[in-house]
Amino acid sequence: MKNITFIILLNSFFAFAQTNNEQMMKDIYKSSLTNSQCYSWLDYLSNKIGARLSGSSNAEKAVLYTKAELEKLGLDRVYLQEMKVPHWVRGEKETAYILDNKKKTNVPICALGGSIATPKNGLTAEVIEVHGFDELATLGSDKIKGKIVFFNRPMDPANIEAFISYGGCVDQRYAGAKEALKYGAAGAIVRSVNFRLDDFPHTGSQGYGDVPKSQYIPTAAISTNAAELLSKSLKTNSHLKFYFKQSCQQLEEVVSYNVVGEIKGSEHPEKIMVVGGHLDSWDLADGSHDDGAGVVQSMEVMHIFKRLGYKPKNTIRVVLFMNEENGGRGGKKYEELSKSNNENHIFALESDSGGFSPRGFSFESDDANFNRINEWKNLFEPYLIHSFTKGHSGSDIEPLTSGKIVKAGLKPDSQRYFDYHHAANDKFDAVNKRELELGAATMASLLYLVDQYGIQ
Repeated sequence: MKNITFIILLNSFFAFAQTNNEQMMKDIYKSSLTNSQCYSWLDYLSNKIGARLSGSSNAEKAVLYTKAELEKLGLDRVYLQEMKVPHWVRGEKETAYILDNKKKTNVPICALGGSIATPKNGLTAEVIEVHGFDELATLGSDKIKGKIVFFNRPMDPANIEAFISYGGCVDQRYAGAKEALKYGAAGAIVRSVNFRLDDFPHTGSQGYGDVPKSQYIPTAAISTNAAELLSKSLKTNSHLKFYFKQSCQQLEEVVSYNVVGEIKGSEHPEKIMVVGGHLDSWDLADGSHDDGAGVVQSMEVMHIFKRLGYKPKNTIRVVLFMNEENGGRGGKKYEELSKSNNENHIFALESDSGGFSPRGFSFESDDANFNRINEWKNLFEPYLIHSFTKGHSGSDIEPLTSGKIVKAGLKPDSQRYFDYHHAANDKFDAVNKRELELGAATMASLLYLVDQYGIQ
């Protein structure tokens, strides 16, 4: 009889908890969809401040703006974390054309982040097309020396998960120049990393490895339409030439900051939960999807909790990381300070995949915690959040370590993200208000559940 009574009480407890969780999530989504500030914050970041490349004056403005807005929320503490960041500048707009039997066809390009400039009058050379580093090695110096290497491996359209396709070809962007210069290439042109055929070249970070600066070669991205044209033209004239001119340069490092806001835990203030995105963006546009959306969604999580009067058991921090795009200094600095302060992080959530409709989360955790989190999946299904998988969580929270920590990344619908990623069309009007707010509510809901039940 005692066992039966215990089972009844236990079932009643779980039913009560389920009802409470369902109601809290309803309140969270209602708050985000009816009283959110995230869209207006993004409007300001995108349209009043604009592109926020590390080291720029706009990045500094974004730090001051977001710090002031977090202070308005009445958090327990808002502060900055200082660091040095790279300061690369693009210079004047790049120009390029295909020279085929004296016919000039202008094509859209943009310098890749970290590239050197071309000579003052530009660079003209024959082009050799490759699709990977193995092909580059097979051709060798005899066929590559003095030429512009054209990396033309597209994103694989067969993958449903767009980030898998991105991972399958982005190596030619960040390491193409480093590999090409080994064989005496004069420069490198990389097909933009996006599915869509358009005229927007997509920038992104690239590096030269450990070679001396005297061996660096200029590197640029070419739009997908132009890449198709260049490839087609090479099939009829393998000796055509390509011209491009860019004036980018690497300046001295400058001081910048992570922006941090905190609600102190009511029961376990020593246990810390992080939610964040990166404040910097590339310089071609507003960076509204990458990663203005993640920044304002993370801020909105704190706004939701304050508006609902929710007092978390654990300390919750919003962290707006600086310099994710071309160095990752913000995430590294946060971890450095965390270690020096002997902080204990139990959970970290990042939003850095755009402001599209949320579909779920990707978790870095042990099996026990992943299985436990999976038990909450039914709470998210009414909101069409159904994808709980193991995998990468986020670049800024990647360096974060503690004795035991679970990390998660918000997974929005990925199909259109790379239409805008690192390109001049990543602007405010590309972000849908309701989708952005749904993402913020989804993040707040997961943080609430982890705060309530902890990790194992």
